[in-house]
Amino acid sequence: MTTKAQFPDEEATDGSFVRQDDAFRDWVRAAGGSDFPAEAGRYHLYVSLACPWASRTVIARKLKGLEDAIGMTVVDPIRDERGWRFDAAQPDPVNGWDFLSEAYSATDPGYRGRVTVPVLWDKQRKRIVSNCDDDILRMFESEFDDFAKNPGLDLYPVDLRSQIDELNNFLYEDFNNGVYKAGFATSQAAYESAAYGVFITIDAMEERLAYRRYLFGAQPVETDWRFFVTLVRFDPVYYGHFKCNLRRIVDYPNLYGYLRDLYQIEGIAETVNFDHIKRHYYMTHNDINPTGIVPIGPVMDLNAPHDRESLGEQ
Repeated sequence: MTTKAQFPDEEATDGSFVRQDDAFRDWVRAAGGSDFPAEAGRYHLYVSLACPWASRTVIARKLKGLEDAIGMTVVDPIRDERGWRFDAAQPDPVNGWDFLSEAYSATDPGYRGRVTVPVLWDKQRKRIVSNCDDDILRMFESEFDDFAKNPGLDLYPVDLRSQIDELNNFLYEDFNNGVYKAGFATSQAAYESAAYGVFITIDAMEERLAYRRYLFGAQPVETDWRFFVTLVRFDPVYYGHFKCNLRRIVDYPNLYGYLRDLYQIEGIAETVNFDHIKRHYYMTHNDINPTGIVPIGPVMDLNAPHDRESLGEQ
């Protein structure tokens, strides 16, 4: 039997998934010294609510209160061989594009990689600033405070930065990207290595969250939101669709309470769209789910009490 990779250009010889690098990594800077100065109304964010990488930037934009300063358009959750498309219900208001690939070709006519979200677009220079979610997240955290409704929110505190970077890297390798390495693997060995790595990480975070409310204490930082976007998709998608099925998040009392706690923070629930999430994964990855049938479950009550208020800085 021949196994076909979901993204052949990102398949290693051993059947493992190797994610492509981000193509555009310029920076918006508030202090000058950049071709992209921080200005209200100049930049536009293109996202999919299905994508965890894009959702990080949506959350940062929401928490910092940047909705008036940075416009946002949500693409259709169903992606085909032409890439992410704009839905008639939410057309592209900036350029009138039909597909997000037009932003890539406008920036680099020779671009041949996979078109990804998020994309931060410069309306003045008419090009992509960045398609790197890590960079866009940090820009929203620090470079637009003059236009933010919540400029005092610090998701990357100076005294925690080295610890945040270390935990970010740990979570990315074996959890955030680990679920994709399991789901897109085309060999049993590559799948098992990635899937077991996912649960080693989950078990470690369950233990960490037994004695502190958030990953670094009493307040969530960027690492919590990087973790959250994968955690909230785990039971609906990664458990079944990507075969990360040793256990569900609802089986972990600390993690499930933590997930509910973050979900119930003001503004976060509206950034989570389970219809987009499930339709995207189950209807787009036709080499994994050729029937395109979208599961009816799972039932998750993310508004149930989480009882984590008593945990603080420990």
